[in-house]
Amino acid sequence: MKKYHQEIDLYRLFLNYPIMTWLFDSHIHLSDPAYQEDLSHIIKGMEIMKIKACCVSMDYQNSKRTLEIAKKSKLILPFIGIHPECANDDLYRMINLIQDNIDTISGIGEIGLDPTYVQSDDDKKKQKLVFESLLSIAEKHQKPVSIHSRKSIDEIFEIMTSYKTKHALLHWFDGNKKQLRIAMDMNFFVSYGPVLIYANDKQTLLTKTDEDKILVETDGPVRFSRCFELKSAQIGFIPSVIFCSSKILNKQYYEMTSILEKNSKNFLGI
Repeated sequence: MKKYHQEIDLYRLFLNYPIMTWLFDSHIHLSDPAYQEDLSHIIKGMEIMKIKACCVSMDYQNSKRTLEIAKKSKLILPFIGIHPECANDDLYRMINLIQDNIDTISGIGEIGLDPTYVQSDDDKKKQKLVFESLLSIAEKHQKPVSIHSRKSIDEIFEIMTSYKTKHALLHWFDGNKKQLRIAMDMNFFVSYGPVLIYANDKQTLLTKTDEDKILVETDGPVRFSRCFELKSAQIGFIPSVIFCSSKILNKQYYEMTSILEKNSKNFLGI
């Protein structure tokens, strides 16, 4: 609990600055049990720092939790869906949950493909079925999607040519320069997280990303090394990621926040 009180004190420093724009964490798992005990303090910090969070989900039960915590604050933007790690979850129950809450949710996610969790051809087929089924719902209702594409970017590209989803995010982009160019040509948004602060390859990719397609995220509660000392990601990391982005792109901090606010709203369709 002490660490959150310290963060709140840090957040209050921002009250001395004329923050006119909203900051967005485009991908964080606030419905994860790691945040449960301190959620009220996290929300308070979000209010003080003017941060909104796209809260993504893993499976049916986690999606229900996301919907519950979204009722606590308008700053929590609920995304529900089935992560590729959880492809064996009940797809039809998930589809019903999405349809029942289509006017409440901000988007669908985390969805995607990942061979890390595939043990057989049946696993691969199930993962693809889940991904394409949820993409179809997103397309039908014109909802943004947050896509997991680890080790599967080229296959994601191939699948997405069949869909007209206008607001698609490749979260934590981990491709190469050529794949980034394809993502830009396909009108994807891509997001960069705390790793950007110390990873030269991510910094290079940022400079190659179309300015109007850049988003930032934490992917909390993932833990980060180096300057973060393997601490579980907090939404309070977002200003640091933005500051680093501004330096890499040779922009003023508040210029960068303005760009990211516009991009985030475009992604969300608001």
